[in-house]
Amino acid sequence: MSRLLRLSESLLKDAIERGLIEINLYDMRQWAHDKHNTMDDRPFGGGPGMVLKVDRVVPCVEEVQAFSEIPGRVVMTTPQGRLLTQRVVEELAREERLIILCGRYEGFDQRVVDILRPDEISIGDYVLNGGEVAAEVIIDSVMRLIPGVLGDENSAVVDSFSSGNRLLEEDQYTRPREYRGLSVPEILLSGDHGLVEKWREHNRKVKTFARRPELLDGETSED
Repeated sequence: MSRLLRLSESLLKDAIERGLIEINLYDMRQWAHDKHNTMDDRPFGGGPGMVLKVDRVVPCVEEVQAFSEIPGRVVMTTPQGRLLTQRVVEELAREERLIILCGRYEGFDQRVVDILRPDEISIGDYVLNGGEVAAEVIIDSVMRLIPGVLGDENSAVVDSFSSGNRLLEEDQYTRPREYRGLSVPEILLSGDHGLVEKWREHNRKVKTFARRPELLDGETSED
């Protein structure tokens, strides 16, 4: 996991240095006490791949939970979990502590789920080599909602998919005003904030209708 998490970059590094968030990485092999620190084994009943062992994972999580007075919400990255949406991100951001289990191989022994009752989360309908990338997505999306992480607190509020916002963001422009025959819409240069906001709202609806119509819940591009 430490190979993939960009702990020394950009907003994440800044948030850690300012004490807004704290991230600790634990290698579950530390809880494997056999000669080769084995974490997985062949599945009972046969089949391809390897399965992460329950007698390694459960003691690891229970000990990590005991490191703090707040046991934390256990999250498991798995393609079988509920889809990570902005609503789920906002739910996770309200937690004081998250413990994210990164799946690998054919996944976890089912008894890990039966004992720990984790919140199983998927970042999409595709398969990754490991859950580290999915964990990074969860961390990156959740940290943006922590007060003080973003320079402009309104950024997280107006983002696409934020609570109450079912529209994609409007088209954005900056200098130069014209490039290769393409010009910035004149209304954005008018200085009339009321008209600009009306244009943006219409643009959001048109874009959402064209690209993600299911988000509109009955609205049309003519609204």
